[in-house]
Amino acid sequence: MRVLITGGGGMIGARLANRLARSGKIVGQPLTQLVLADLIEPPAPDAAFPITTIAADLGTGEGRETCLAGAPDLIFNLAAIVSGAAEADFDLGYRVNLEATAAFFNDIRHLRSNPKVVATSSVAAFGGDLPDIVPDSFCLTPQNSYGTQKAIGELLLADHTRRGHMDGRCVRLPTISVRPGRPNAAASSFISGIIREPLAGEEAALPVDGALKVWIASPDCAVETLLHAASLPGGALGPGAVVSGRGISVSVNEMLEALERAVGPEMRARVISKPDPVVAAIVGGWPKAFACTLATELGFPVDESIDEIIAAHMRDMKLVD
Repeated sequence: MRVLITGGGGMIGARLANRLARSGKIVGQPLTQLVLADLIEPPAPDAAFPITTIAADLGTGEGRETCLAGAPDLIFNLAAIVSGAAEADFDLGYRVNLEATAAFFNDIRHLRSNPKVVATSSVAAFGGDLPDIVPDSFCLTPQNSYGTQKAIGELLLADHTRRGHMDGRCVRLPTISVRPGRPNAAASSFISGIIREPLAGEEAALPVDGALKVWIASPDCAVETLLHAASLPGGALGPGAVVSGRGISVSVNEMLEALERAVGPEMRARVISKPDPVVAAIVGGWPKAFACTLATELGFPVDESIDEIIAAHMRDMKLVD
């Protein structure tokens, strides 16, 4: 099985690559080659099979050709500009999140091999006047450029799948928390920051009201979600070729209470309220919870609790045994 990961240098892409390198197989088949592509050549994990790392821009024909040169059997398309950056720079967001995606899907079409393609969408594809729990059948109503780009990407993947150009399956991932590393330009970056930074001995800015509820999943759950999507038979997600990934709904205050339970009140005191109306408007318009009826029926994974998510991050960071 030949596998390509675009965005292979990103947090989820790298984590997925490490997971595949350890297992040496995917969907019950041995991995014969793994290609990791990103704007900057990503590092390769140790593995018992060949791993190729490349610097490639999906916005160029040359970059797309380089990525697809090995005629991959399975593609994880994770390359994207994050929400805050897409909202701040209209042209960049559309160039990366839509135009490059459309061109990449079209190039996959011309492979004529109908590869399996696992793509990611976002809770930002929904917005506006939402029910407390968003059902699978709810229409897409994005209220920011990132969500709009992701919603269009879902439709493109479904159409290419319908036409037999690829075996597509798209997962709307919850907001991922706790992300390791440093803050990024995502509007949701604080959802990791209010846990990550205090544990690292730093202050964290809280740009929203503590009562705000968010829909989250851990990095490991996100990776397992993508792998589960790849394992499903063709057509399992229906004509839309999309599923809302499972998550947990927690308020910011509940996250901070879990942090306090894990490491004490002095850590929680490092989170400082600094209201940001732009961030609050973007994240506040996202869904607070999903029904995830199809994802549950199909056996997609879900985190146990916010306490376990924080504990997993602390284990990853070697803060506990």
